[in-house]
Amino acid sequence: MSVRDETMPSIEAQAILLGHSFDPRRLSGFERLATNPLVVALPDGGRAVLLRSGAVVFFGVDEGARAAFLDTLRPLLRDVLAHPEQEQLALRIDSNRAEGMERDHLILTDTDCARLQLIADILGKSVLLAEQESRVARTFDRIEPLARKLQRHGQGVKEASGLLRHIGEALAIQHDLVGRGEVGDKPETLWERPDLERLYLNLEAEYEIRERQLVLERKLALINDTAGTLLDLLQNQRTLRVEWYIVILIVIEIVLTLYELFFRHA
Repeated sequence: MSVRDETMPSIEAQAILLGHSFDPRRLSGFERLATNPLVVALPDGGRAVLLRSGAVVFFGVDEGARAAFLDTLRPLLRDVLAHPEQEQLALRIDSNRAEGMERDHLILTDTDCARLQLIADILGKSVLLAEQESRVARTFDRIEPLARKLQRHGQGVKEASGLLRHIGEALAIQHDLVGRGEVGDKPETLWERPDLERLYLNLEAEYEIRERQLVLERKLALINDTAGTLLDLLQNQRTLRVEWYIVILIVIEIVLTLYELFFRHA
């Protein structure tokens, strides 16, 4: 099913990352056109594709209809983002031309649901990567001073809680990329429509999905290594401190014993 009449020269696709997870099965009251991912028809025209990552991608939907649909979705989301990530793409429909990116727009032969699902998959991954890139940058800003302190003064941190939070943040980002966003996986649509793989690869290269994923993975590995090293140093320092306490207690015990032997019985 097409978004609009095929004579329409172009439509706009807009992806918005709303939160950290969304269960499309909880949505009701809209005509379902396809699943995995879910495609629904909106009352005023256009289509919306809902992704498990918490992103929704609109096709040919005006601003008012988008706002109304987003209000419907927000109660179904977990951890709604204060500043949603967005991505836009102009689609031009021309059945006589080869599909693919051309300057600032995408050429499509038609707008069937399978094509919309593939485009939504790429745009959804792009906005998810943008959000994770921001999270990684903030984590880098917090952990870099700790590494600098270790370099300049040979000292780590005094509390383990902050380091554990950094490690937890890195693990959460990895979980979002792999489990929630399935960034490294091809969409299920391609199993049923292998003829669309070229279009999918074209879009994947245009938005540098794999390259951005690899950069994030390297940064996350560095965060984990830095936090893990500092945590090991902190634990070693605490272990050494405990050993010194034990030695001091032993010395005190020996002194008290000698005092009992030589002074109390003199």
